[in-house]
Amino acid sequence: MRRALFRSSLLALGMLGLAACSEQKPQAAAPPAPEVGVMTLKPQPATISTVLPGRVVAYQVSEVRPQVTGILLKRDFSEGAEVKEGDLLYEIDPVQYKAALASAEAAVQRAEATLLGVRVKADRKTQLLRTNAASQQDVDDAVAAYKQGEADLQAAKANRDTAAISLDRTRVTASISGRIGKSTITPGALVTASQATAMTTIQQLDPVYVDLDQSTSEMERLRGQIASGRLKRPADGVQVELLTEGGQPYGQKGRYGFTDASVNESTGSVSSRAVFPNPDRRLLPGMYVRARVVAGTDPNAILVPQRAVSRNPLGQAIAMFVGADGKVEQRTLEVQDQIGSNWLVRGGAKEGDRLVLDGSQKARPGTAVKIVELTIDPATGLTVAPKQRADAGATGTREE
Repeated sequence: MRRALFRSSLLALGMLGLAACSEQKPQAAAPPAPEVGVMTLKPQPATISTVLPGRVVAYQVSEVRPQVTGILLKRDFSEGAEVKEGDLLYEIDPVQYKAALASAEAAVQRAEATLLGVRVKADRKTQLLRTNAASQQDVDDAVAAYKQGEADLQAAKANRDTAAISLDRTRVTASISGRIGKSTITPGALVTASQATAMTTIQQLDPVYVDLDQSTSEMERLRGQIASGRLKRPADGVQVELLTEGGQPYGQKGRYGFTDASVNESTGSVSSRAVFPNPDRRLLPGMYVRARVVAGTDPNAILVPQRAVSRNPLGQAIAMFVGADGKVEQRTLEVQDQIGSNWLVRGGAKEGDRLVLDGSQKARPGTAVKIVELTIDPATGLTVAPKQRADAGATGTREE
């Protein structure tokens, strides 16, 4: 009995000691809310453009073919050189054409002499008719012979002009200015009038055409935005610039030419054409390029830095925002165009929303966070360091 009471007393004392220890131990503090950097979205003007595939086409192309038949005597140009309109390219043997011209000239002189004789005869018959020394039939025959002589003279002159043209065409000249290609024929070869094979080709390379293909859906979308007033047309018209393989703009700006009136049935695209200066001959016919077509300006665009946007397994664009309750929420965005380092957002974000840029790894959807407003360089989408915010405009220093 005494042992049981003793054990009970010891147990009571132990419990009191534990209670005292628990009262003295301080409670653990709650972890602080994670800190995230946010930017408040604001509407701003943005230039809306679309990048289209294109192909370079020569401004003018002239396939040089002979217009007379003969032996080629001489080539008077250097392959790959620049030629001007009217420059001599080839010389064809002119001997037979000189003889033909001389024969045609003689025929003209013969027709002139014949015409002189019949005219004198017609005048004489007309005078004799007044004295009844000639019949009316004689006069009519004489006048008819005179008219026939005039027609023969005109035909002879036409034959002479034809012979002169044929002789002139033995000297093959450039019909346009441009860069001439290789010659497909050498001196001593026989050429024929209007032969199927061109002797050489001249291409005008300054300026050049760039043929572009745009899907009908994209074209209708831009037209709808312009019609609704969301996009404002540039004051100087549609602007086009080429992009090099590295993505850098080509040095010369282009001007929009025209849009085809029909749709390609196999591709569902519409062809359009732009004209670009090409003084350095960097653009060659057949070259594939990309062209940025500036469709207009959106005065109230919502731009989101690309680094704040990721993709979910479905390929949808997602981003983190801080809601009015101070908690992180994930949204699906409807991104449309790439403008510099930003995405143009058409849905999922609006003016005044707080977009999470930094610290998104620490915050999960539904987590309460502490926000820090960030200053963003609109050109690069990078955060301006706090120490540099005051003088970022003067020094241009940025941190990634």
